[in-house]
Amino acid sequence: MKIWIALLVAALAAGAYAQTCSCDTMKWATCDGSPCTCSLLIGNNVKQTLDCKRLVPKCFLMKAEMYRKLKGQDTRTGGKPVETAFVDNDGIYDPECENDGKFKAKQCNNTEECWCVNSAGVRRTDKGDKSIKCDKLVETYFVRLQLTHKPVTTPVDTKGLKTAIADAIHKRYDNFNKDMVANVEYDADSRMIVVDVKKPMGDRKSDLTQLAYYMEKDVKVLPLFKDQEKFEPTVGGQKLEMENILVYYVDEEAPTFTMRHLSGGIIAVIVVVVLAVVAGLLVLFFAKKRQNQRYNKAQQREMEPM
Repeated sequence: MKIWIALLVAALAAGAYAQTCSCDTMKWATCDGSPCTCSLLIGNNVKQTLDCKRLVPKCFLMKAEMYRKLKGQDTRTGGKPVETAFVDNDGIYDPECENDGKFKAKQCNNTEECWCVNSAGVRRTDKGDKSIKCDKLVETYFVRLQLTHKPVTTPVDTKGLKTAIADAIHKRYDNFNKDMVANVEYDADSRMIVVDVKKPMGDRKSDLTQLAYYMEKDVKVLPLFKDQEKFEPTVGGQKLEMENILVYYVDEEAPTFTMRHLSGGIIAVIVVVVLAVVAGLLVLFFAKKRQNQRYNKAQQREMEPM
């Protein structure tokens, strides 16, 4: 009996230690030992010991973020899921459709200007004339839905958030396979929910683009459904009413944008910045040259009495 009591006490002590040995100021920290010691990976096999009673210095955080980015690990909530992800900057247009409702790979919008699109109908190349070649319709296999909800009365139950989001998507959007909701992240300060929806590459049965388009209408404009209800997942007994959405598209092949797709305003800003840098370098060069000339003249005047 005494042995069992001793084992129980030891187990409770180990559980309490595991709870206390953590770093409240750094979620990526690794903590162990007695006394508890926490460290942060800032390079290959390079650990930085942390003082978890204080905020981690920014320089360590930046090094850790760069290291995690290099390793393909998450660093921040939201934003691009991968470097090749892109958003729809063109908006709605009058597309050419195949008989089964899919987009034709080449779109011209009844003009002489044409471009190539993905399976979501989103432009993935620079615009050109009618001679532009779009060999195939590239499939979108991954979408990131960056949602912002309106203020709520009680804190959001983060533990049940992924299940609630997946259930709401499954119920509202044509029994969509909720197993494709790969990841859900939440930032309480900005009220941002980031939902990653993925399907296997090569899958042509599931259409992520329909889900994204219907949800965009639910949040931004008015629902496409007759009942006019909106996408409002119920989490912990309260509904989350969305007020903004941004969709990132990731295709099976990377897009082929170049500098030409930038607007004239952005290009003008880039040109101005480059000219300013060049002008600054020229000013420094001539200022240094004048300084050297003055120094040489001063040396000559000092040498004359000698």
